Amino acid sequence: MNIMNLINALPGAVAQGLIWGIMAIGVYITFRILDIADLTVDGTLCTGGAVCIMMMQSGQNVWVSMAIALLAGMLAGMVTGLLHTFMGIPAILAGILTQLGLYSVNLKIMGKANQAINVDKFDLLVSLRYIKGVPFYKNTILVVALMILVLIIFLYWFFGTELGCSLRATGCNDRMARAQGINTDFNRVLGLMISNGLVALSGALLGQYQGFADVNMGRGAIVIGLAAVIIGEAVFGKIFRNFGFRLLAVALGSIIYYFVLQIVIWLGIDTDLLKLLSAAVVAVFLAVPAWKSRYFSKPAVRGGV
Repeated sequence: MNIMNLINALPGAVAQGLIWGIMAIGVYITFRILDIADLTVDGTLCTGGAVCIMMMQSGQNVWVSMAIALLAGMLAGMVTGLLHTFMGIPAILAGILTQLGLYSVNLKIMGKANQAINVDKFDLLVSLRYIKGVPFYKNTILVVALMILVLIIFLYWFFGTELGCSLRATGCNDRMARAQGINTDFNRVLGLMISNGLVALSGALLGQYQGFADVNMGRGAIVIGLAAVIIGEAVFGKIFRNFGFRLLAVALGSIIYYFVLQIVIWLGIDTDLLKLLSAAVVAVFLAVPAWKSRYFSKPAVRGGV
């Protein structure tokens, strides 16, 4: 085991962690703000990559392609939201149905299971080859980090507006929000649209970074997103209490997750077990609050006269 191999792999881990960090922020919006475990993301990630690459192959520039990918993700989120609110389907099942339908949609978008894009022929925004030996302004790590910073600033502003506060109120206490005259169904649809738009944007960047979009590229994305959210909260939760910093913590959690993956690979552990390890990590961190309240909290003292 050569330590230099691990060191050389770390910039790539940071780049991938940042790209997946955008997806994790989208997962945070549904999981923590709306209190919904949205499984649409497993399909939306591929949709973003597929739309972006096919648009670029048709001659569109990278920014237009990414914008269309974001809109496609928002459309998928709207479908899940309408299945949940208008048709009364439980949120988790609505996400599964949309994810299932997106598999066929993604195949139709790409025309086949896999579409590649060549960094030498197309002007990509990010790429695996833009990690080292390129001008600093083209470096993938810097570009994605700046995108996350702008994204966090925008979301911090949005969730401070009246609409954003009503969205947060919907996830916090649905009945109280309705009693205050808030349209909770609209807010759920809007939240799912924003979340899946971010996931699709992450997929667009990931497709460029790895040089291809694959119909299975989003499989297990929800586990990675939850892992980033849970790790970010566990490591930075006591430090970052501001909403904007919480979003930053999620992105940093994604980087930590990919650091751990690189260490696991460096240690020679079978890579077929990576998703199993990811699921185990998420399960343990999700169980920690319940364990704390059950086994470590002090029992209430009853007073008497």
